[in-house]
Amino acid sequence: MKTITKILLSLSVAGILTSCDAGKNQENGNGELSVIPQPVNIKISTGSFEIKNHTTVYCKSDSLVNAGKYLSQQLGGLEIKSGSGGGINLIIADEEVNGIGSEGYKLNITNRRIDIIANEPAGIFYGIQTLLQMLPPVILNSSGQDYSLGEVSCSEIEDYPRFKWRGLLLDVSRHFFTIDEVKELIDQMAAYKFNILQLHLTDDQGWRIEIKSMPELTDTGAWRVPRTGLWWDREPPKDGEKATYGGFYTQEEIKDLVKYAAERYVNILPEIEAPGHSLAAIASYPYLSSSGKEYKVNPGSKFYGIEDNSLCPGKETTFEYLDKVFSEVAELFPFEYIHIGGDECYKGFWEKCSDCRARAKENGLKDMKELQSYFVKRLEKILESKGKKLIGWDEILEGGLAPNAAVMSWRGMEGGIAAAKAQHKVVMSPFSHAYIDFYQGDPAVEPPTYAMLRLNKVYTFEPVPEGVDSTYILGGQGNLWTESVPAFRHAEYMLWPRSFCSFRGILVTRKKQGLAGICSPYRI
Repeated sequence: MKTITKILLSLSVAGILTSCDAGKNQENGNGELSVIPQPVNIKISTGSFEIKNHTTVYCKSDSLVNAGKYLSQQLGGLEIKSGSGGGINLIIADEEVNGIGSEGYKLNITNRRIDIIANEPAGIFYGIQTLLQMLPPVILNSSGQDYSLGEVSCSEIEDYPRFKWRGLLLDVSRHFFTIDEVKELIDQMAAYKFNILQLHLTDDQGWRIEIKSMPELTDTGAWRVPRTGLWWDREPPKDGEKATYGGFYTQEEIKDLVKYAAERYVNILPEIEAPGHSLAAIASYPYLSSSGKEYKVNPGSKFYGIEDNSLCPGKETTFEYLDKVFSEVAELFPFEYIHIGGDECYKGFWEKCSDCRARAKENGLKDMKELQSYFVKRLEKILESKGKKLIGWDEILEGGLAPNAAVMSWRGMEGGIAAAKAQHKVVMSPFSHAYIDFYQGDPAVEPPTYAMLRLNKVYTFEPVPEGVDSTYILGGQGNLWTESVPAFRHAEYMLWPRSFCSFRGILVTRKKQGLAGICSPYRI
């Protein structure tokens, strides 16, 4: 990302909706800072520290060199030294700082120096994000003369996240986004302390990740016939029509992306849909379905219940396919979880399938929901053999939840509540508050989507329901599905400001959950 772009992004809205003097992005008059999300504890005093082009970034230990380089780059190339001094000091505490955990930090600003203190490098990185947001937009001077990058108010700041899971989902199957665009999103997420990016890599409309043992998944599954117009009203593929729209990420690109994200303390959660939403895979390898028919990758035309888009749980070849795919996926993504989807699985073809009926009979399964549960439980064993944990949408509860599975609750809070009460880990992501592909403005000027989700509604999202043990709630997540989002600029429009201003329950401790507690510049 270009130097200081993130600072400009951070302040592009705040600079419009709040006023500050030309020298510093000051407190807003309520004892708070124009920082998103608002830190847990803030004590502002008189005076300021002026960051100049010759200010030095000091790294107290070798583990902070990367953070120092990051900060230096964001501010136009400040000098980096080891030790400490009268500049910006990055410090891992000699003794653990109580109460801030591994991602928290203390930011102390006097008129002589700035100290960012944390227990772990992740905390230092998040302290840097707060410091960058405290600066006004910067105009770099290439003349080499002495000049100021801006002033920051003298203050004592303590901050730490409420949840370990602060996520966003980007659907790259319905519309493909380039590696550079995904990196841009990662930079934006890091600026606001989101730490998990779920990439929806496969669906009926496209397979987006190279699997070397099964090349047809990208040779065929990554491409569909070009179509424009309203989603689900598009013309189906014609015989002989070339599939030219799409794309995929090579494994080398994925490795580079994972590394880029890790440097910004963002974990990438891959989602490989199974057993439903698998038409792109079935178009590549027809034997994976119960019907065995040949289909095309869907371009946005109606097909659900008409074409067989669910993997067949009755055939052993299905589980051989899953083992190959997840072997390669597990090698590429170091994050502890892999998302398997599990939602909206049409079972009509299973009911007609002799292999599925035989599988159900052999295992004493009374219906197709229990057959799906059998499928998910076997997939969980495959993932565990590769050192990974399974997470899926709340439909994986139906027919019996896999023993160690985590649940991402999307059809409301009920699935998450049931999973938490059964002592399973949960990520709350209800469509009522977290589906940021829904309209946010006037439907007359936005592409058609499924429902309305205004900023003030998302803002009320609380991931921990009453009566639920919060230790089972990993956190929350906002999801951007892209049926009607064909370009990255449009994706940004849908993501911001709802994501950083509205998911106050994910980002901010209860102490700071008033309206000003996450995005004080905004008035809803």
